[in-house]
Amino acid sequence: MIPLFGGATDVDDEGVGEARSTAGEAWHPTWVSERPGGAGDDRSVTHSRELAEKGLLKKLRTRSLSISEARAVLREYDLVDADADGVLASLEEYGYLDDAALAEQLVHAGVDRKGQGRAAIAQTLAKRGIPRDVADAALAALPDDDLERALDFARGKAGAMGALDRDTALRRLTGQLARRGFAGSLSLTAARMALEEAPGGSSGVRFR
Repeated sequence: MIPLFGGATDVDDEGVGEARSTAGEAWHPTWVSERPGGAGDDRSVTHSRELAEKGLLKKLRTRSLSISEARAVLREYDLVDADADGVLASLEEYGYLDDAALAEQLVHAGVDRKGQGRAAIAQTLAKRGIPRDVADAALAALPDDDLERALDFARGKAGAMGALDRDTALRRLTGQLARRGFAGSLSLTAARMALEEAPGGSSGVRFR
Protein backbone atom coordinates (compact mmCIF):
# COMPACT_ATOMS: atom_id res chain seq x y z
CA MET A 1 0.00 0.00 0.00
CA ILE A 2 1.23 3.54 -0.78
CA PRO A 3 1.97 5.21 2.56
CA LEU A 4 -0.19 8.21 3.40
CA PHE A 5 1.21 11.41 4.90
CA GLY A 6 4.80 10.20 4.51
CA GLY A 7 4.75 7.21 6.90
CA ALA A 8 4.42 3.46 6.39
CA THR A 9 1.22 1.90 7.73
CA ASP A 10 0.00 -1.62 8.25
CA VAL A 11 -3.40 -2.76 7.06
CA ASP A 12 -4.63 -3.79 10.50
CA ASP A 13 -6.83 -1.91 12.94
CA GLU A 14 -3.86 -0.37 14.67
CA GLY A 15 -2.46 0.89 11.37
CA VAL A 16 -5.79 2.39 10.42
CA GLY A 17 -5.83 4.21 13.74
CA GLU A 18 -2.31 5.48 13.10
CA ALA A 19 -3.26 6.75 9.65
CA ARG A 20 -6.37 8.49 11.03
CA SER A 21 -4.32 10.10 13.78
CA THR A 22 -1.75 11.35 11.27
CA ALA A 23 -4.55 12.66 9.00
CA GLY A 24 -6.05 14.47 11.96
CA GLU A 25 -2.75 16.14 12.72
CA ALA A 26 -2.65 17.45 9.15
CA TRP A 27 -5.45 19.84 10.11
CA HIS A 28 -4.26 23.01 11.82
CA PRO A 29 -6.52 24.24 14.66
CA THR A 30 -7.09 27.51 12.82
CA TRP A 31 -8.66 25.58 9.95
CA VAL A 32 -11.51 24.17 12.03
CA SER A 33 -14.09 26.39 10.36
CA GLU A 34 -13.13 24.93 6.98
CA ARG A 35 -13.11 21.29 7.96
CA PRO A 36 -16.25 19.56 6.67
CA GLY A 37 -18.53 18.47 9.50
CA GLY A 38 -16.45 20.27 12.08
CA ALA A 39 -17.41 22.69 14.80
CA GLY A 40 -17.15 25.55 12.31
CA ASP A 41 -20.05 24.15 10.31
CA ASP A 42 -22.17 23.94 13.45
CA ARG A 43 -21.35 27.53 14.32
CA SER A 44 -22.20 28.62 10.77
CA VAL A 45 -25.59 26.90 10.89
CA THR A 46 -26.33 28.41 14.30
CA HIS A 47 -25.33 31.86 13.06
CA SER A 48 -27.57 31.54 9.98
CA ARG A 49 -30.49 30.46 12.11
CA GLU A 50 -29.96 33.37 14.50
CA LEU A 51 -29.82 35.84 11.61
CA ALA A 52 -33.03 34.39 10.15
CA GLU A 53 -34.80 34.57 13.50
CA LYS A 54 -33.73 38.18 14.05
CA GLY A 55 -34.83 39.13 10.53
CA LEU A 56 -38.22 37.54 11.04
CA LEU A 57 -38.70 39.20 14.43
CA LYS A 58 -37.91 42.57 12.86
CA LYS A 59 -40.75 42.07 10.37
CA LEU A 60 -43.09 40.89 13.11
CA ARG A 61 -42.55 44.12 15.03
CA THR A 62 -44.15 46.09 12.21
CA ARG A 63 -46.78 43.64 10.95
CA SER A 64 -48.43 40.46 12.14
CA LEU A 65 -47.64 37.48 9.93
CA SER A 66 -49.24 34.11 9.46
CA ILE A 67 -47.06 31.03 9.86
CA SER A 68 -47.16 30.60 6.10
CA GLU A 69 -45.95 34.17 5.56
CA ALA A 70 -43.24 33.72 8.19
CA ARG A 71 -42.00 30.59 6.44
CA ALA A 72 -41.75 32.56 3.19
CA VAL A 73 -39.57 35.13 4.99
CA LEU A 74 -37.25 32.38 6.24
CA ARG A 75 -36.77 31.09 2.69
CA GLU A 76 -34.77 34.25 2.03
CA TYR A 77 -32.14 32.94 4.44
CA ASP A 78 -31.71 29.52 2.74
CA LEU A 79 -32.34 27.57 5.92
CA VAL A 80 -32.91 23.83 5.65
CA ASP A 81 -36.46 22.78 6.49
CA ALA A 82 -35.54 21.45 9.92
CA ASP A 83 -33.97 24.76 10.97
CA ALA A 84 -36.87 26.78 9.56
CA ASP A 85 -39.31 24.57 11.45
CA GLY A 86 -37.31 25.12 14.62
CA VAL A 87 -37.45 28.91 14.27
CA LEU A 88 -41.19 28.85 13.58
CA ALA A 89 -41.89 26.51 16.50
CA SER A 90 -39.90 28.76 18.82
CA LEU A 91 -41.77 31.90 17.77
CA GLU A 92 -45.10 30.09 18.05
CA GLU A 93 -44.22 29.01 21.57
CA TYR A 94 -43.51 32.60 22.60
CA GLY A 95 -46.67 33.89 20.95
CA TYR A 96 -45.08 35.83 18.10
CA LEU A 97 -46.90 33.63 15.58
CA ASP A 98 -50.54 32.71 16.10
CA ASP A 99 -52.75 31.98 13.09
CA ALA A 100 -55.94 31.86 15.15
CA ALA A 101 -55.29 35.28 16.71
CA LEU A 102 -54.36 36.77 13.34
CA ALA A 103 -57.51 35.36 11.73
CA GLU A 104 -59.62 36.96 14.47
CA GLN A 105 -57.89 40.32 13.91
CA LEU A 106 -58.47 40.14 10.15
CA VAL A 107 -62.13 39.24 10.60
CA HIS A 108 -62.75 42.17 12.94
CA ALA A 109 -60.83 44.54 10.66
CA GLY A 110 -62.95 43.42 7.72
CA VAL A 111 -66.18 43.92 9.63
CA ASP A 112 -65.50 46.96 11.80
CA ARG A 113 -63.19 49.07 9.62
CA LYS A 114 -64.03 47.97 6.09
CA GLY A 115 -67.63 46.81 6.36
CA GLN A 116 -66.86 43.73 4.29
CA GLY A 117 -68.98 40.65 3.77
CA ARG A 118 -67.95 37.08 4.53
CA ALA A 119 -66.71 36.35 1.01
CA ALA A 120 -64.26 39.26 1.02
CA ILE A 121 -63.03 38.43 4.52
CA ALA A 122 -62.58 34.77 3.60
CA GLN A 123 -60.57 35.83 0.56
CA THR A 124 -58.32 37.99 2.75
CA LEU A 125 -57.72 35.10 5.14
CA ALA A 126 -56.78 32.82 2.25
CA LYS A 127 -54.38 35.38 0.78
CA ARG A 128 -52.65 35.73 4.14
CA GLY A 129 -52.05 31.98 4.27
CA ILE A 130 -54.43 31.22 7.15
CA PRO A 131 -55.26 27.47 7.11
CA ARG A 132 -58.81 26.70 6.00
CA ASP A 133 -59.92 25.20 9.31
CA VAL A 134 -58.62 28.21 11.26
CA ALA A 135 -60.29 30.62 8.83
CA ASP A 136 -63.60 28.75 9.02
CA ALA A 137 -63.52 28.88 12.82
CA ALA A 138 -62.91 32.63 12.81
CA LEU A 139 -65.71 33.24 10.30
CA ALA A 140 -68.08 31.01 12.24
CA ALA A 141 -67.73 33.34 15.22
CA LEU A 142 -69.22 36.19 13.19
CA PRO A 143 -72.86 37.01 13.91
CA ASP A 144 -75.16 36.33 10.97
CA ASP A 145 -75.74 40.01 10.20
CA ASP A 146 -74.42 40.39 6.66
CA LEU A 147 -77.64 42.10 5.58
CA GLU A 148 -77.36 44.71 8.32
CA ARG A 149 -73.75 45.46 7.48
CA ALA A 150 -74.51 45.61 3.77
CA LEU A 151 -77.43 47.92 4.45
CA ASP A 152 -75.29 50.20 6.63
CA PHE A 153 -72.81 50.55 3.79
CA ALA A 154 -75.52 51.02 1.15
CA ARG A 155 -77.26 53.73 3.18
CA GLY A 156 -74.02 55.67 3.33
CA LYS A 157 -73.67 55.57 -0.46
CA ALA A 158 -77.29 55.94 -1.56
CA GLY A 159 -77.53 59.61 -0.64
CA ALA A 160 -74.83 60.51 -3.17
CA MET A 161 -76.72 58.85 -6.02
CA GLY A 162 -79.67 61.21 -6.12
CA ALA A 163 -78.72 62.55 -9.54
CA LEU A 164 -78.74 59.09 -11.12
CA ASP A 165 -81.73 57.32 -12.52
CA ARG A 166 -82.95 54.42 -10.41
CA ASP A 167 -81.63 51.63 -12.59
CA THR A 168 -78.15 53.15 -12.76
CA ALA A 169 -78.10 53.83 -9.02
CA LEU A 170 -79.23 50.30 -8.25
CA ARG A 171 -76.64 48.79 -10.56
CA ARG A 172 -73.78 50.85 -9.15
CA LEU A 173 -74.71 50.31 -5.53
CA THR A 174 -75.17 46.58 -6.03
CA GLY A 175 -71.76 46.41 -7.69
CA GLN A 176 -70.12 48.27 -4.81
CA LEU A 177 -71.63 45.87 -2.31
CA ALA A 178 -70.55 42.84 -4.33
CA ARG A 179 -66.97 44.14 -4.44
CA ARG A 180 -67.02 44.33 -0.67
CA GLY A 181 -67.74 40.63 -0.51
CA PHE A 182 -71.49 40.51 -0.05
CA ALA A 183 -73.44 37.84 -1.89
CA GLY A 184 -75.20 38.88 -5.11
CA SER A 185 -78.78 38.48 -3.90
CA LEU A 186 -77.98 40.13 -0.58
CA SER A 187 -76.25 43.02 -2.35
CA LEU A 188 -79.29 43.60 -4.53
CA THR A 189 -81.65 43.49 -1.54
CA ALA A 190 -79.55 45.93 0.50
CA ALA A 191 -79.16 48.29 -2.47
CA ARG A 192 -82.91 48.34 -3.10
CA MET A 193 -83.69 48.95 0.57
CA ALA A 194 -81.14 51.76 0.88
CA LEU A 195 -82.34 53.51 -2.26
CA GLU A 196 -85.96 53.28 -1.14
CA GLU A 197 -84.99 54.85 2.19
CA ALA A 198 -83.03 57.64 0.54
CA PRO A 199 -84.71 61.06 0.12
CA GLY A 200 -87.21 60.80 -2.73
CA GLY A 201 -86.98 57.04 -2.76
CA SER A 202 -90.60 56.34 -1.93
CA SER A 203 -91.88 58.88 -4.42
CA GLY A 204 -89.74 57.66 -7.29
CA VAL A 205 -90.00 54.53 -9.37
CA ARG A 206 -90.56 51.57 -7.06
CA PHE A 207 -88.49 48.39 -7.47
CA ARG A 208 -90.22 45.14 -8.15
